[in-house]
Amino acid sequence: MKLRIRGNSLRFRLTRGEVARLLAKDRVSESVHFSSATADMLTYSLEACEHATQPSAHFGNGEILVNVPTQLVESWANTNQVGIEYTQPLGEGRGLQIVIEKDFLCLQPRPGEDQSDNFTHPQGP
Repeated sequence: MKLRIRGNSLRFRLTRGEVARLLAKDRVSESVHFSSATADMLTYSLEACEHATQPSAHFGNGEILVNVPTQLVESWANTNQVGIEYTQPLGEGRGLQIVIEKDFLCLQPRPGEDQSDNFTHPQGP
């Protein structure tokens, strides 16, 4: 899973296997280690949630956790829909944009990057 953070937006890209795990209601997580200390780690996770009515992001104890309604995960995973987008209200006219997308094969080969589990690109070869 890839995470891109830019301003007040979080963009997740998931491989086929990660989408299947999310669909099976397993938490999908990755971590970035900044040193050998356990506390110097950022974890980012997605989880399908039966009771959620819209995606929601939470941050605590070094983890970004996004809960996604199970129904949204199912319709996204089982169709050609590329992504799920939602802006979480933060108050005072601000919002956090949450985007969850299928990770496609790159149109240009990237040496050294394993793309074997990526989705076929809609404009691909």
